[in-house]
Amino acid sequence: MTTYNWDLIERLLHEVQNGAGHSFAPRTFAEDYAADKAAAGEPIENLDHLKTLACDYEKLLLDRGYITPREEDGSTGNNFSLTLRGSSLLSLIDSSIPGNDHPRQVLDEQEDALDEATFDTVASKAQIA
Repeated sequence: MTTYNWDLIERLLHEVQNGAGHSFAPRTFAEDYAADKAAAGEPIENLDHLKTLACDYEKLLLDRGYITPREEDGSTGNNFSLTLRGSSLLSLIDSSIPGNDHPRQVLDEQEDALDEATFDTVASKAQIA
């Protein structure tokens, strides 16, 4: 069973959502994520591990259709936009939305929650949200 760091994925998806005109920098976003957790008094994982994980998640989100390269004029290919699947994932795991624990729990119960077919099936169920 594959497990994911939903908080880190949420951070990456928010950065994609707000990243028009900026290069996507997963290692920097992992540092910011760790700093925010530390400032909140929460324990943090090994920073090098988080940076590697963020890069792995970037590739996974791109390969599985959660994010896509921006098609704007002047795009350098290193910034992204959310796809419909990515927007759906963000809406399920967004910690600013009350009750996000249940969708994360349902996703955690899957063999691989970010497998495209698995995610599409789970996300289509009204009772998940």
